[in-house]
Amino acid sequence: MDQYKSNFVRTLIERGYHYQATDLAGLDKAASTGKLTGYIGFDCTAPSLHVGSLVQIMLLRRLQQAGGRPIVLLGGGTTKIGDPSDKDKSRPVLSAERINENKDSLKGVFARFLTFGDGPNDAIMVDNTDWLDGLGYIEFLRDFGRFFSINRMIALESVKRRLEREQEMTFLEFNYMLLQAYDFLELNRRFDCRLQLGGSDQWGNIVNGRELIHKVKVETQSEEREDEKAFGFTAPLITTASGTKMGKTADGAVWLNAAQRSPYEYWQFWRNCEDADIGRFLRLFTDMPMGEIAKLETLEGAAINEAKIILANACTTLLHGTDATKEAEKTARAIFEQGLSGSALAQVHMSKEEMEDGIAITALFERADLVASRGEAKRHVKAGALKLNDEAITDLQAQISGADFEGRQHLKLSIGKKKHALVLPAK
Repeated sequence: MDQYKSNFVRTLIERGYHYQATDLAGLDKAASTGKLTGYIGFDCTAPSLHVGSLVQIMLLRRLQQAGGRPIVLLGGGTTKIGDPSDKDKSRPVLSAERINENKDSLKGVFARFLTFGDGPNDAIMVDNTDWLDGLGYIEFLRDFGRFFSINRMIALESVKRRLEREQEMTFLEFNYMLLQAYDFLELNRRFDCRLQLGGSDQWGNIVNGRELIHKVKVETQSEEREDEKAFGFTAPLITTASGTKMGKTADGAVWLNAAQRSPYEYWQFWRNCEDADIGRFLRLFTDMPMGEIAKLETLEGAAINEAKIILANACTTLLHGTDATKEAEKTARAIFEQGLSGSALAQVHMSKEEMEDGIAITALFERADLVASRGEAKRHVKAGALKLNDEAITDLQAQISGADFEGRQHLKLSIGKKKHALVLPAK
């Protein structure tokens, strides 16, 4: 570690973010000035990012913590095409209205991890719609298409894999890498952005952008000055110790927006991580000092569970805040240690009519988003996985009515050991 002068690069190396870099020594020198600006692009394909994107957000956080300026680039323009990287088929084409809705929904998460403002290292958020929507096709091809080699483009892993498997790759998708490279050039011109960060699946796109900046500068000023060089840096794609892709669970994606994944469920995701992942996840996804992490990695037996709680608390606090984290831990302890329920659980209400006439219990599980359909609920009943107040449900036609609330303020629905919701009576 002694060979690195900048806090930024030292942090990236020691905390496990480094996978590839175009010029690590040059990046270290640029970062040591404390004036480095870097960016990551996030397309607006869904209303929320998931945990798989968290390492990228943490990269921007590390840059800001080291005195650099992070740029969050929202891909309002590139989402209209869809990034083919690491994909076996084309993404669905989204309407402009849906893209804008997703974009608005994504913005709030970044403010939990980054400080935005007008200061020299305050983060900024921009949208590539601002320049991509105004590009003329002929002009773009003339000015920038000549810098890209088809031979190199089809040799990129994301393209080569699709071609080898004879999976269709549209010309629309093929253009994505040109537009991402142009994003880097445009940010370099507008904000003196010299660094693009990303996951390892973005390596080809990042290199294209760095080379485009170099070629344009060489053409316009004969050579590229040392203090103008652009850099690329990628982090490894994160998997769990058992090889599962980060953020993918049996319950679906672990979304960062509370509307898609409650703070309690988010807390539980980290609490239930594999023992072998504790230290690595603490380094990547929290600000805990390395010395404290090293101590937690030595824990064994039942003490490991306390390390997992520390991880869950730290990660949930970063995203949802202290109060939500305390409530999530309180709920978890009540449910799993005392067999009680907590207010952080999802809640559904029965109407007055349902209190009188009854409602199918499978319908309540669907209403609470514990299952996708009543048919799925019935399959879980047959498997013995659905519970009402910790008692297994065996009757596929079982109903709930006001009589079930006698002596109770609520009912608890459970599927397996980790997913719960409360049913509240009509007021």
